[in-house]
Amino acid sequence: MRVSQFEPSIGQEEYQAIQQCFDTKWITEGKLCKEFSDKLLDLIGCKYGVFANNGTLSLYMALRSLNIGPGDEVLVPNFTFIASANSVIMTGATPVFVDVEEETFHIDLEKAQRQISEKTKAIMPVHIYGTSANMKKIKEFSEKNGLKIVEDAAQAIGVNWQGDHCGSLGHVGSFSFFADKTITTGEGGFVCTNDEKTYEKLLYIRNQGRINRGSFIHPEIGFNFRITDIQAAIGIAQFGKLPQIIDRKLEILEIYKNNLQDIEKIKIHQPEKGSNHVPFRVAITDSNGRQGLMDHMEKNNIETRTFFYPLHLQPCFSKLDDSRGYLDGDMQTSVKLYKNGICLPSYPSMDNEKVEYVCKTIRDYYGLQ
Repeated sequence: MRVSQFEPSIGQEEYQAIQQCFDTKWITEGKLCKEFSDKLLDLIGCKYGVFANNGTLSLYMALRSLNIGPGDEVLVPNFTFIASANSVIMTGATPVFVDVEEETFHIDLEKAQRQISEKTKAIMPVHIYGTSANMKKIKEFSEKNGLKIVEDAAQAIGVNWQGDHCGSLGHVGSFSFFADKTITTGEGGFVCTNDEKTYEKLLYIRNQGRINRGSFIHPEIGFNFRITDIQAAIGIAQFGKLPQIIDRKLEILEIYKNNLQDIEKIKIHQPEKGSNHVPFRVAITDSNGRQGLMDHMEKNNIETRTFFYPLHLQPCFSKLDDSRGYLDGDMQTSVKLYKNGICLPSYPSMDNEKVEYVCKTIRDYYGLQ
């Protein structure tokens, strides 16, 4: 048996959905994008939203809409996908890395406070692995320090903090529809806000410096960050399957919990009280270190994945203009999570037989029946 790390939940519904684009011969951004946007805004609970080509550019647009740029600093969790930091660099600002909490995997606000300077303009909480950061504490922190909140909700469709959808709780929120996200359009991103002026800024940024297409007068510098109705057609079909996708993800999580809960060395990541859980991955830590278990799983044809490599250790960031001199001791939780963390296979089309096989393989590694 071969078990993939992930497979997108796509099928005939998506294939059939794109036909209308060919029937109408409208393949650029149009009415289907508007329909998909309306569905997303209704789910998230925001007044305004725009699409982007991908999640990285969505974050870039979110930052730019708040006038983040050269000379500014943005607090970014050290434990996240590199796009979180790259989007800051794209604006000309500097990402300032902050370690995370061991229990939640979210940004450590006590350590964040020590990184505040006169240049700090924003904080970017990342709703990691389908769990929400503690947005109550983050709002209090941002108000205390006069910071904007840019929510990286790339992995957080369907995820809430105390009943409010992630991405609606800061000044601006950013989502991704990459192939491995809860719903996908292949590539794609979405930026949302409740502030009309921020929304207007987003329109200029993504549409060549103008509000509407068809005009050749461009009041501002902008770019082409539009998507297509073909992508939106897929997104609408995906949106219709969202309840079933979430339910199946939770069913798979429960199978893992039931089979692995008695293994002392393993801990399955859980959301903080106040957050629900839509597992982007089933994330576990092995207190013995991940490599032995990963090697055993790979030998048994199970595709595994590590946790994120700490941003402060990324070779590409070694030349950042930084006087802080990050030390591993300052980032010990991020380093520990990377050394111990494993993402187990989890996707809606993964049948129970495969989930049970993964569990049996893990139990065999520990000598358990």
